[in-house]
Amino acid sequence: MNKILAKERFSENVVKLVVEAPLIARSRKPGHFVIVICGEKGERIPLTIAEADVSAGTITLIIQAVGDSTRKICALEPGDSLTDVVGPLGRATKIADYGTVVCAGGGVGVAPLLPIIRAMKEAGNRVVSVLAARTKDLIILESEVRRYSDEVIIMTDDGSYGNKGLVTQGVEDVINRENVDMVVTIGPAIMMKFVAELTRRYSVPTICSLNTIMVDGTGMCGACRITVDGKTRFVCVDGPEFDAHKVDFNEMMSRLRAYTPAKI
Repeated sequence: MNKILAKERFSENVVKLVVEAPLIARSRKPGHFVIVICGEKGERIPLTIAEADVSAGTITLIIQAVGDSTRKICALEPGDSLTDVVGPLGRATKIADYGTVVCAGGGVGVAPLLPIIRAMKEAGNRVVSVLAARTKDLIILESEVRRYSDEVIIMTDDGSYGNKGLVTQGVEDVINRENVDMVVTIGPAIMMKFVAELTRRYSVPTICSLNTIMVDGTGMCGACRITVDGKTRFVCVDGPEFDAHKVDFNEMMSRLRAYTPAKI
């Protein structure tokens, strides 16, 4: 059992939980994720670690309520416990001094992007962060992102905050005004697809972090399989980060719709 120590609600459907997990906090690196279970018969929910505090023995998780299991997790309060938290899982982000790195995050994708932004800055990069959401209320972790970024660009679909437009517009503006050595993008699959299509045109290396359907998290079940450069890969053990220019996003998005109710 892993106790919830603190909770913050970002919006009606997005919450931040600080969870007691000292061993995970000690070994976690940017890009790692955990699988969380709430209740003895609960689903296995993969969540990227947004922050870790080694001295406090805690990890921070950002959860969006999209189904019964995630709603149950979001309803937990300080003092309650998660049944299981397993990790860290996956491969850590390759952090290096690339030069100028653009970090593009959409919605709750900003949560797993935050530790990468921090690590890229600490490695000596110039970091430009582009945060995007439908409306102002859905922009999360802005102050934390600003702490580790040289510049932050906000994009909202409705223009209620920052610049009106999509994340790709913000990324392209940066590419057009200065040399960009690397792009890291995390968010909805459709967002990452279009960021990848944009950066391919400019020949800018791009890394994406994928959010496929996942079950066991150890590569045994095959639920998270994707195609990268024409070969089958498993997000849980080969990822979650891949060369965005080589990912078959259309196949991935089709698989993400596997449990969508059929229209009759």
